[in-house]
Amino acid sequence: MKIRSSKVASLVVASAAMLMTVPMIGTAATSSAAAKPVYVIGYEGPLSGGNAQLGINMKWGVEFAIQQANASGKLPFTLQAKWYDDQGSGTLSPAQAQAAVANNQLVAVVGPAFSGATKAAEPFYSNAGIATVSPSATAAALATGISNNNFMRVVYGDDVQGSADAKFLVSTKHVSKLLVLDDGSFYGSGLAAVVATAAKADHATVTSNSYPQSSNCGGLASSTQYTSLATQIVSSGVNGVFYGGYYCDFGLLLGALHTAGYTGVVMSGDGSESTALISGTQPNSAAAGVYLSAAGGGSGGNFTGALETGFLKISHGVTSANALYAPQAYDATNVIIAAMQKVSLTGSLEAKRIAIRDELHKISYKGITGTIAFQSDGNLAGSGAGQIDFYQVTASSATGNVGGYAITQVGHN
Repeated sequence: MKIRSSKVASLVVASAAMLMTVPMIGTAATSSAAAKPVYVIGYEGPLSGGNAQLGINMKWGVEFAIQQANASGKLPFTLQAKWYDDQGSGTLSPAQAQAAVANNQLVAVVGPAFSGATKAAEPFYSNAGIATVSPSATAAALATGISNNNFMRVVYGDDVQGSADAKFLVSTKHVSKLLVLDDGSFYGSGLAAVVATAAKADHATVTSNSYPQSSNCGGLASSTQYTSLATQIVSSGVNGVFYGGYYCDFGLLLGALHTAGYTGVVMSGDGSESTALISGTQPNSAAAGVYLSAAGGGSGGNFTGALETGFLKISHGVTSANALYAPQAYDATNVIIAAMQKVSLTGSLEAKRIAIRDELHKISYKGITGTIAFQSDGNLAGSGAGQIDFYQVTASSATGNVGGYAITQVGHN
């Protein structure tokens, strides 16, 4: 069982405030270390704005991996981290990608974190030969028909997750009439399309519609904008609703469904898998019973023992189980470091970047989340069976719950 704490949300402001300073990560430099070349691994994702917590979770994972690597004393180089805050936005990500490309010590990037931001940023990274290893960008189209892709991910894509979600709804929750909604985003519409197709194949009656996101995790919005939709859903007789999109608008929809008296099964994907979903749903009880899913990688595991102790120092007390995608970011960083150790980092900056990218397509790395190996298109090798985790918002008396509710893991595909 995995229960998420509202303590995570309380740390957003404090963590984001520290992003302006990027110290050298690792032990104090020795005279021998000073002679080593310095390379930068960047991270691109949301570090401010409404989606910041997901990005900060991943930032912690990157920091932890680089800190450990430098402290080992085994590297023939010294690593630094550099942060590129795109707020999860496809509008802001190109500028951040260009800033990363222009860094003459940067050799690879963890991220981008969000699918839409990844789509917008990838042309710049690809042209520069920079490998981007995402802990969380799951849109299937990011890795469709691309050979020797510079984009790679340590989680399974929405083609795997969407199919698993559909099977969960139809076979496990016995949904026979399903309404599939999306928020119009690159991520949300892509995931929703996979769910709709897979649910039809599983013999459910499926209706699809798109309602472009309005709150975008900021600005003014309320559940009343979904009043008409919620009323239509109740009168339609569907016994299941799937929402492809992010927690901000999904929470508004849940409030409207609660007011309208909807009692069917409701589910969303990893864009909604955050305690911010509960706090952003009014009343909080309107989120109770909702199912969520998140793509894992390999075993989908979290830190334990000494690793968890070390992570807690980085995350200011937030456990890895409560920091979605932190373990994946840790593994994404470490697989880049492993590739760097296997190649000859000589020649031009572009040559170094391309050598790392090409090595990543050959490597097999045993990480916290399982064995990481990439297909030519950048997708994680393997079937994905057992690697989509399912959660439910349940009543909780545990310390740190949100309004008496928490997100609890209830199974996997």
